[in-house]
Parts: sequence; structure tokens; C-alpha cells
Amino acid sequence: MAKKSKIAKQKQRERKVAKYAEKRAELKAAGDYYGLSQLPRDASPTRLHNRCEFTGRPRGYIRHFGVSRIVMREMAHRGELPGVRKASW
Repeated sequence: MAKKSKIAKQKQRERKVAKYAEKRAELKAAGDYYGLSQLPRDASPTRLHNRCEFTGRPRGYIRHFGVSRIVMREMAHRGELPGVRKASW
């Protein structure tokens, strides 16, 4: 389980990226790189990192399901993921 502070910081970054997305697009289209440099650094989408929905784990993230490999395995064992069958894990 990730620290609650890491999860909160990630959610804060996501909100900031969404808030400044339109403004970033306008500045980029105009080629105003000085204006882009004046925006907050966390407003850049490259600052986001994929995290598991349930545990907040940053590694082993499976984009298709939005969870980490560990949670995905547990959900597959319980039959909560449609179309996923146990092979040899």
C-alpha cells in the first residue's frame, strides 16, 4: 500500500493538469514558450504517473485494468475481471 500522501499528491497533480490543459494547448499552438514556462510545473501531463486504483502502487501497473499486477491477480482469482482466465500463475 502506498503512502496516503503519495496518492493525495498524485490526485492533486491530476486536478492541476486538467485545470491548465486548455491553457497549455493554446500556448503551445501559439508557440508561446515563455508563457508555458510561467505555468506551474505540476500542470504538465508528463508529471503524472500511473498508480493502482486500489493500493496506489506505482509499479507493475496494468493500463487496461487500471490496477497493479497484484490486485489484478487477486481480482482474476475471484472472477471479477471478465475474460481473464487463470493460466499457470
